[in-house]
Amino acid sequence: MEPSKDYVILDNLLEGCQIISFEYSYLYVNDAVVRHGRRNREELLGNTMMSVYPGIENTPVFGFIEQCMEARTPAELENEFIYPDGRNAWFALKIEPVPEGVFILSVDITDRKQVEMELNAHLIRLKALREIDRAILNTTDLNFALYKVLEQITSSLEVDAADILLLEPNSLILKFSAGRGFRTRGVERTRLRIGQGHVGKAALTLTMVSIPDLSNPDEPFLRSDLITGEDFVSYFALPLVSKGNLVGVLEIFHRDRLDPEPGWLDFLQSLGGQASIAIDSGQLLEELQRSNLNLRLSYDMTIEGWSRAMDLRDHDTEGHTLRVTEVTVDLAEIAGIPMEEIVHIRRGALLHDIGKIGVPDSILHKPGKLTEEEWEVMRRHPSFAYHFLYPIDYLRPSLAIPHSHHEKWDGTGYPQGLKGDQIPLSARLFAVVDVWDALSSDRPYRRAWPRDKVLQYIREQSGRHFDPQVVQWFLKMVADKGM
Repeated sequence: MEPSKDYVILDNLLEGCQIISFEYSYLYVNDAVVRHGRRNREELLGNTMMSVYPGIENTPVFGFIEQCMEARTPAELENEFIYPDGRNAWFALKIEPVPEGVFILSVDITDRKQVEMELNAHLIRLKALREIDRAILNTTDLNFALYKVLEQITSSLEVDAADILLLEPNSLILKFSAGRGFRTRGVERTRLRIGQGHVGKAALTLTMVSIPDLSNPDEPFLRSDLITGEDFVSYFALPLVSKGNLVGVLEIFHRDRLDPEPGWLDFLQSLGGQASIAIDSGQLLEELQRSNLNLRLSYDMTIEGWSRAMDLRDHDTEGHTLRVTEVTVDLAEIAGIPMEEIVHIRRGALLHDIGKIGVPDSILHKPGKLTEEEWEVMRRHPSFAYHFLYPIDYLRPSLAIPHSHHEKWDGTGYPQGLKGDQIPLSARLFAVVDVWDALSSDRPYRRAWPRDKVLQYIREQSGRHFDPQVVQWFLKMVADKGM
């Protein structure tokens, strides 16, 4: 029998129709199959699939055909077909059992699959750009941001390794900053001046440089010793420019030959733009942090200068401020106060007597006992400190000690007569340290008390002058440190 005569209705269908025997030979093919497979009928009819397409028995589609042959169960799938010239096509296949073997209906879906793959690639690229945006927005660490950028670059471009060299503006040196995908650490030693090698050329000309084959003697790679053992084949160097200024170079390495299509190159440019933004943002933040640090150091030096000036004004207490400040900071750590708050405690301790600026020298330096009127003026120095420091936003969190260190646990202190927990904890800590240092130091009107007498006095004032819990912390600290 000639199958083509029995299946005349199939000849003019646009879909491919073929019948395969139980021996896997072609019994019937229509014109569409000839077009799809780029084989004429003589090559197909009477021959087995294995002889026409060597190796097809190892493919997934053959497994479906084999299963239909044996189990007589239908199957549907989408199959990628690779032609001998390397080009590909996609077909939707429907496999049905028939008395002669199996019947295969094939529909060319290449155009749809290409659109679908392009859409998927576009979505993957958008996701990569979004992840880079998130990394830039959610971190203040430039190195971490660059790592996330390289993570997206290597995965979305499907390349083996990538690194970013940052430009040192003063020296015009390109220096390794971050990398991903390298087997060795040789590339981390990269330090090249602008104009040196391929990466230096990319930086100098602000154009992308590519080397399809790194083994080509006509285009020697200047840092071949740094990538020994990496087995890289292809290379790209993309200058990273932000606001018109070169900030670095992105390098791409791959262990196979790369012949990218225009869309890949466009996406590389987009990723390079995101990397430039990450670098620019990170460097601006680092500069801001350095400026803030310098400003804070300047503020703290100014505060220490004020405290030394106060000690110089009041010779009787020279050195007192720095001593009580360090001990108060140690006591605050024992009390479990967070470090970000201890910063303010330190400043407050340094400024605890700043209010004495408002006390006349005639009272501050009076050798004898003060009159009640003079004591009234002296007791106003915490209020002077409050009004002096409150307008300074930077010092407002440090006001508790200057304003409240003369308050007492039982409410008999000044200037507000606060009691118990109404007194800020930092002021309660400082009060014990302040009295300890005052009694332990020589004054013109008395000699320093012995250590045991000072500690006994502090114990006696627990619950009166001092917070009992703070006294316990202080006594433990004195014992542990041998003060």
